Amino acid sequence: MREDFLHFIWKHKKLPITNLVSTSGEAIEIVQVGTHNHFAGPDFFNAQIRIGSQLWAGNIEIHIKSSDWYAHNHEQDENYDTVILHVVWEDDATVHRKDNIPIPTLALKTYLSPKLIKAYEALFSKSGKRFINCEKQIAGLDSFVLKNWLDRMYFERLEEKSALILSLLKKSKNNWEEVLFVLLLKNFGLKINGDAFLSLAQSVDFTSVRKIGADTLQLESLLFGHAGLLDENNTDLYFKELKDEYQYVKHKFKCEESNAVRPAFFKLRPPNFPTIRLSQFSNLYAGQNNLFSRLIDAASIEELYGVFNVSASEYWDTHYTFAKESKKSKKKLTKKFIDLLIINTILPLKFCHAQYHGKEIESNLIPIIIGIKKEDNSIIETFNNLKISAHNAMESQSLLQLYTNYCVKNKCLQCAVGNSLLKGND
Repeated sequence: MREDFLHFIWKHKKLPITNLVSTSGEAIEIVQVGTHNHFAGPDFFNAQIRIGSQLWAGNIEIHIKSSDWYAHNHEQDENYDTVILHVVWEDDATVHRKDNIPIPTLALKTYLSPKLIKAYEALFSKSGKRFINCEKQIAGLDSFVLKNWLDRMYFERLEEKSALILSLLKKSKNNWEEVLFVLLLKNFGLKINGDAFLSLAQSVDFTSVRKIGADTLQLESLLFGHAGLLDENNTDLYFKELKDEYQYVKHKFKCEESNAVRPAFFKLRPPNFPTIRLSQFSNLYAGQNNLFSRLIDAASIEELYGVFNVSASEYWDTHYTFAKESKKSKKKLTKKFIDLLIINTILPLKFCHAQYHGKEIESNLIPIIIGIKKEDNSIIETFNNLKISAHNAMESQSLLQLYTNYCVKNKCLQCAVGNSLLKGND
């Protein structure tokens, strides 16, 4: 038995409202269950309970066992002085408030439907399950319930990504352009070099970036140098040009020594080498005026694709690393890579920027995200095998949010899917 199941029972009134009896024999009637509290303090605020002939208003505390009241030291906490009813699964101790007055206790064990308990046990049983708790039932869920929940999952995911954006905004003293620079550079590093590129972005003085931003060579030299990619000796002419430019930029702007994490090449396909990505990033910034405004104002996926229509510098047409020549190919940002930048950088930034300024933007974001193909990974594929298909990036992002924040954490009772499955088993 889990405490969150008892919260579910109480919140959704999955027990008789009348004809209840406390463990001391008093008649109990639930008038109002109260407001669910997800933070410190009693579990439900502002409930109304009739005990005997007296109507009480106050808070509700829920535990598996009555003795948990003492295990959690509630008798010493004045926040629990307003508890009017202790709701438990099993009554194994008489509970008193701090003033030694006993608190009425309702034991749920004898009041719940056997069908509901069986459904709860089936949901959380791991027997025969390989992916998620509801894998045998989710395909039969009402499509309206599932769609609405997945829509909510997408915006919950945007809210989560806003946490990093707001943190960067605070560090930059509300400089949204600097936030874009840091966040975009981080995501140019993808999974393997994301943290290294973030440390690089944070090691660079953004005022210097603004001053040299229109000069691709200078910006490239600053990023390569701060990333530690110009530390070795190399006879390659372009390497020497970048290194000389880096020394000039460092001296001109009095740059401090970099503490950035050196990016990795290992386990990366050559198009994702940090040399290629940093050059592409430099060309993006050098080739755009008012990049932040263009991205924030872009109202369609086509506009965003136009902004990211950039390539690495000409040298990289025949190289992936310094000095070692390769077959000639233009190192242009691919549509798949741009899609990842839009999903992980641009849309969260547009969402957070609009929220910060008190604007509605959902109707602007949805046409863009549904215009992007769904992501392909093992999680999305497994949902597809359960007949829960993603048709675009909004749906795949929603399923990833559902899986990582609810399924993996066994938060079925905070999920609309789990709630719906249990609600049909009173």
